[in-house]
Amino acid sequence: MFSDYGQIFVFMLVAIAFVLVAFISAIILSPRKPNISKDATYECGEDTVGDTWLRFNFRFYVVALIFIIFDVEIIFLFPWAVVFKELGMFAFLEMVVFLFILILGFVYAWAKGDLVWDKPSPIIPKLDRQIFKAD
Repeated sequence: MFSDYGQIFVFMLVAIAFVLVAFISAIILSPRKPNISKDATYECGEDTVGDTWLRFNFRFYVVALIFIIFDVEIIFLFPWAVVFKELGMFAFLEMVVFLFILILGFVYAWAKGDLVWDKPSPIIPKLDRQIFKAD
């Protein structure tokens, strides 16, 4: 009935329609009862202590991303290990190159200091404004 591209187009239309119906129904059916506790930063019932807009150390995200990258890369070792004998020496050399690049990336991240939790804050020197004043 449809060509291959026609089937993909119909599938995309159905997917877009499904998302739009979900969003529109959520807007129509969701209750709107604004109050003080709903407008609060945290909706858990606990009063906040201190400033709620504090800066969060981005190192947690960097370490998590590095972990995910290396974790996904290590997963490639398992299928290779299952069929290692059938692949031969060429596949072994490919895996050695792959592991070398992986270890090189790990050493780079380590040398850069991205794996250290308590990295000291940089000291930014204050600019003496007296230099720029006209006499």
